[in-house]
Amino acid sequence: MSQSLAERVKTAALEAGFDLVGVARPDAPAELAFFASWVASGHAGEMAYLTSQVERRSDLRVAFPWARSVLCVGLNYDTPAPYSREAPGDRGWIARYAWGDDYHDVMAALLDRLAARLAEIAGPFRSRRYADTGPIAEKAYAAAAGLGAYGKNTCLLHPEHGSWFFLGELVTDLDLSPDAPRVDMCGSCTACLDVCPTGAFPAPYVLDATRCISYLTIEAKGAIPEGLRPGIGHHVFGCDLCQDVCPWNRKRRHQAGGRFAARDGLVAPDLAELASLDAGAFAVRFRRSPVKRSKRRGLLRNVAVAMGNSGDAAHVPALERLAADEDPLVREHAAWALNRLKNSEPDAFPTR
Repeated sequence: MSQSLAERVKTAALEAGFDLVGVARPDAPAELAFFASWVASGHAGEMAYLTSQVERRSDLRVAFPWARSVLCVGLNYDTPAPYSREAPGDRGWIARYAWGDDYHDVMAALLDRLAARLAEIAGPFRSRRYADTGPIAEKAYAAAAGLGAYGKNTCLLHPEHGSWFFLGELVTDLDLSPDAPRVDMCGSCTACLDVCPTGAFPAPYVLDATRCISYLTIEAKGAIPEGLRPGIGHHVFGCDLCQDVCPWNRKRRHQAGGRFAARDGLVAPDLAELASLDAGAFAVRFRRSPVKRSKRRGLLRNVAVAMGNSGDAAHVPALERLAADEDPLVREHAAWALNRLKNSEPDAFPTR
């Protein structure tokens, strides 16, 4: 009976619009034994939603003692646009996942649709839905459910979807037969480790978030450490490098529909245009976009760093305006960028 129910639940998940689905037991997966030591090492940085919930995230049953199964789903967000290393060198880069609508909203709507369908299939049941919003170590449970195998870059890899997919969960009291995890897919490949310009991988399968470009441009709210700024390159929101070079992403067979289609100006955006955004323009430009999470000050901080790394004297006027911005965080990074351009480009500050 439980196996039959599990299969019907999985079919409902695919019909609801998800690309991947699997079932994990609520017991903590073996990988979660590493979570507490990872946080203790300082690799989580200032992500308080992780560091303050070690016990809850280390064992899902702490938060949900009634849980009997975790239904894990994946949603592909890939698009046919170029990869970051194929973009023009004089443009900025926004991570692929943030080109379209905010995935939190998309995933929540699909999970609600799925929960309603499951109530029709199984009758009344208890559940909580999450998509990067609750006390669940999503990758650990998704890996246990067979959605993907851990890559050396700590992303989950699927043989047909690569790593370009979002994760979501329905924690439920339904008794569903669990799926088996996937075997390692990386072998001897180290492409993701070798490409990281900030050295964010102290070892295979281990991420030091405090050195990760995605963390530095999104999660870090204050000043970016000066020693890491040159490695950020042209990234203004997130980073795709370790995924771009993954052979499994080159072999992917599926792409997303219109939900995550790139909005105008978000694929390799013009740095000068981004630098010109005031508070109102930022709010309009990134309404219902993941980029809004950085807030204007964070985005312009990142834009200033990208301009400083460009070596292009054409950015001097925009940086001079940012150096007079009302926000001290923006001003400080713009001043750094101006100094970097001055030192890297002799003619960046012509004598008038």
